[in-house]
Amino acid sequence: MVVVEKQIVSAEEYLTAERQALEKSEFLDGEIIPMAGATRNHNRVKENLAILVGASIDNTTCQSFSSDMRVHLPESGLYAYPDIVIVCGEPQLMPDQFDNLLNPTVLLEVMSEGTEDYDRGRKFHRYRGIPSLREYVLIDSLRVGVEVWVKNVQGQWTLVEETTDPAGQFTIQSIGLTVTLRQAYARTVELIP
Repeated sequence: MVVVEKQIVSAEEYLTAERQALEKSEFLDGEIIPMAGATRNHNRVKENLAILVGASIDNTTCQSFSSDMRVHLPESGLYAYPDIVIVCGEPQLMPDQFDNLLNPTVLLEVMSEGTEDYDRGRKFHRYRGIPSLREYVLIDSLRVGVEVWVKNVQGQWTLVEETTDPAGQFTIQSIGLTVTLRQAYARTVELIP
C-alpha cells in the first residue's frame, strides 16, 4: 500500500493558486480539497433551488450567490464553495479581497456520493462557527432527501426538518421560502429509491 502524504500549504498559497486555477478547490486545515465534478442531478437540483431562491428574495435585502462565491471563516481557516449562499443585508468581504464572503445567512449544499460525509461532517462543523449563519440545508442528489438545520437563539444547531417523501416540502425560514420536493427534484433522472 502506498501512503500519500498530505501537502500542507498556507491560506495565502491556496488563494494565489485558486485565483488562477481552472478547477475549484476548498481549503481546510492547510489542506487543499479538490472539488468533485458535479453530476446532472446535482446541477439540476442546484439550478432548481437557485431559481426558487432568486425569485423568493427579489425586492428584499437578501441576495443569493451560486457555487462560485467562496465563503471564508477566519476563525477556522475554512475556505469553501457552498452550492448556494444567501446573504441577508450587505455582503461583507475580507478586507482587500473581493472574493471571500464572511457573512452568509443560509448555506445550501447539494450532496453527492463523494461529498456527503464532508458536507455533514468537517465542513458543517466549521460552518457552525460562522456568526451570521442561521440555516444549513442539505439536499441529496442521489435520492430524494432534504435536511434543514437551524441555529437557535442559544447558538445551538437543531435539525428542524427532514424528509424523504417525494410529496414533502421544506422551508428556508430566513427568507420565508417553502419548497416542495417535486420542485427541488424537477427533471432529475434515475434517483435511488
